[in-house]
Amino acid sequence: MATFTLYGPALSTYVRTVRMVLAETNTPYDLKAVDIFSDRSAEYLAKNPFGKVPTLEVDGETLYETCAIVAYLDEVVGNGVFTPADPMIRAHMRQIMAIVDSYLYAPAIGTIAIQRLIVPSQGGQSDEAAVRAAVPKVKMALEAIEAIAIGTPYLLGTTITLADFHLMPVMLYLSKTPELAAVTSQTPKLKTWWETVSQRPSFLSVTA
Repeated sequence: MATFTLYGPALSTYVRTVRMVLAETNTPYDLKAVDIFSDRSAEYLAKNPFGKVPTLEVDGETLYETCAIVAYLDEVVGNGVFTPADPMIRAHMRQIMAIVDSYLYAPAIGTIAIQRLIVPSQGGQSDEAAVRAAVPKVKMALEAIEAIAIGTPYLLGTTITLADFHLMPVMLYLSKTPELAAVTSQTPKLKTWWETVSQRPSFLSVTA
């Protein structure tokens, strides 16, 4: 079996996405920390020139970008169980993942989570104006996902997919902020979905 090394901080949403897939498939791996609050080392930049996390090393060959990593893992260790066979549902999976990447992550994590969770923990004051500006953006993104979601009980039906793993770590951080109620006020399917997936063993194991 291939040897997997995952680079990135354990608290990263995208690292958690990859780790959930690894946990779901009982795939052993080494996790090597990368400090996301400092300049990346030349060694890490040689693996990922953009300096972002995570990066997966497979028998000495590197792969970065979370969507590419989880698609690869689903194929080689998951037998494709997390990717729908139906073309439209598969497209919806990728659509949700793209919404998370393009429209949800920056305001949800880059602004709300940082301002509500990280800044105060370091003795700073939250930027209330930045948070207020981010709330409608997060709300719009979640409502777009709500419109696509089936939600019985997972985003796209009875089987969990890569889209669920992509969204779950972001929702975890939002759930720790007072803005959760506002951004999910019009997403009943996502509320029910979150109650279910937040208790999934793979999720609990990587967020413990």
